[in-house]
Amino acid sequence: VQFIGHLVKKVYVRALKIHLVLDNLNTHFRSSFEEILGVEEATQMLERVEFHYTPKHASWLNMAEIEIGIMDRQCTGCRIPNEQTLRSEVAAWTDRRNQAKSTIDWKFTRQDADQKLSRHYVS
Repeated sequence: VQFIGHLVKKVYVRALKIHLVLDNLNTHFRSSFEEILGVEEATQMLERVEFHYTPKHASWLNMAEIEIGIMDRQCTGCRIPNEQTLRSEVAAWTDRRNQAKSTIDWKFTRQDADQKLSRHYVS
């Protein structure tokens, strides 16, 4: 909610409409804004924001989700005793990944999307 407020009030002040692509996380819905800001302020803020959601079971389409999955398999998929160790391990993993110039070889095509997601399309 704070980040969306920052976009509306500071970054895109003159924009008539701000379009955001998000996953279906429960904090990305109007009720979360109303709970934090109240109905009136949430309505005022959200008049300028249009959310576009990725399909519910398509986190594999999201590059950030793919990277988090890689990090979990390579770094955080085991028991980590405390926050300091977690921060240290993630920083070291990030440094190694950046030094290696690791990339995601994403080969998903429009045809793949049509095959896998056609049931989600509106006709």
